[in-house]
Amino acid sequence: MVTTTTILADLVREVGGRHVDVVSLVAKGGEVHTFDPRPADVQRITRADVIFANGLGLDDWLTTLATDAGAGAPVVRLGEDLPDVTYLAGDQEAANPHLWLNVAYAVKYVDRIEAALAGADPADAAVYGAAADAYRARLAALDGEIRERIGVLPVANRVVVSFHDAFPYFATAYGLTIAGTIVDAPGQDPGAGEIADLVATIRSSGVKAIFAEAQFNPKLAETIAGETGAVVVTDLYTDSVGDAPADTYEGLMRSNADRVVEALAGG
Repeated sequence: MVTTTTILADLVREVGGRHVDVVSLVAKGGEVHTFDPRPADVQRITRADVIFANGLGLDDWLTTLATDAGAGAPVVRLGEDLPDVTYLAGDQEAANPHLWLNVAYAVKYVDRIEAALAGADPADAAVYGAAADAYRARLAALDGEIRERIGVLPVANRVVVSFHDAFPYFATAYGLTIAGTIVDAPGQDPGAGEIADLVATIRSSGVKAIFAEAQFNPKLAETIAGETGAVVVTDLYTDSVGDAPADTYEGLMRSNADRVVEALAGG
């Protein structure tokens, strides 16, 4: 099994267990938005039984890679056309792709992974179903835990700025307000005027914290924080797992919640 990101790889492993061998094309800490596939990735694609992507523009490079590789495996885009999901606006007219940062939406990824694995290996469908059921139960508990922890924070403290537009599903699910972003997209640094406008927004909106992300340099966020008095929340994981305890999807979501609560709990 091949996935585009380490987060998707972890979800597939939880459902597939010992019956699947999973490799992520983008390595831990890598940047999926700007990933440049290597020749070895073509070989991985050609050997895959199922290819898992997020879709929604996050990993569109996979389409070219699969075509170049002549891949015969099905490509399962876990984030696209999901039932009972409220898609939020992203870059240009595409929906924001970071659905998994709402744990309830990650459960829908698990549903689709279970179906794909059962389709590829019908003999072990019951095994995948049992693993998926157990995982869904853990994720439901995790979702409730995060809602409870952030829900007790003062509402006035729950106004934040993020490095890029990775957190709208997290914010909507768990009761935060995002007043702005530092960059429109990774690799597109803002101009002086845009930074000045954001500084003004932070001051006028009472922004408590700036959400940085582990895979990006925090220097710009720290500079803006220094001008506004906001706290920079570093080591948030969005597109990749990290080191323990954030080395699984469940771990990174708990780690993110820990960091957010720590930053927003004060007066």
